[in-house]
Amino acid sequence: MKISATIAAVALLATSAFASPVAEADYGRGGHGGRKHGGGRAGKGRWCEESGKPVQFSSTYSVVATPDQVVNGTEFTGGLPGAIGYYEFGLNRRKNIVCYDIRIYGFRGEYESAADTATHMHEAPRGESGPPRLAFPNPKKTGNGDERRSQGCLYGPFETGIIDEETGMDTGAGFKVGQIENDPDAFFCDAHSSLAVPGAIRGQLE
Repeated sequence: MKISATIAAVALLATSAFASPVAEADYGRGGHGGRKHGGGRAGKGRWCEESGKPVQFSSTYSVVATPDQVVNGTEFTGGLPGAIGYYEFGLNRRKNIVCYDIRIYGFRGEYESAADTATHMHEAPRGESGPPRLAFPNPKKTGNGDERRSQGCLYGPFETGIIDEETGMDTGAGFKVGQIENDPDAFFCDAHSSLAVPGAIRGQLE
């Protein structure tokens, strides 16, 4: 079932795939582990396109990422003990937009990945590795304890910086956020550390 949501008050940059928030959005931490429900009450803030119009979400997702879900291939690695991440996503299928609010706690080491960033959404079922389809700006320290946070929106076409050896194309090329809505269980989000390169934390969408 698709859930419509309007979450607004963050301006998007017109000339970049990344959007920088000018006012902080607050999704809260309720309902982790699946889609958010509530007829547009997915958060207190509002996400806006560059035109100022609120982004209308066709679906929203809330994920908890933990070290025990991290795999290298199909082998569980244990990730970065003590770390945890909260990933909030709002998708606009028609315009191919994904908005995100990512909070990570207990992260140590440096961000490390062969991709453009070390914070991703990959395509693979639970317990397996897969290519990144979306690369998000790495969460930065907020000054609130060990919290790190990243917020904004990405517009398609997407780019990860990883080239598929078979196709010779970027793993984000041609990706549509509607693919997430069609089969959310086939996607997971993560973050990579120099102390846990295969992944510090991981969380499967549902």
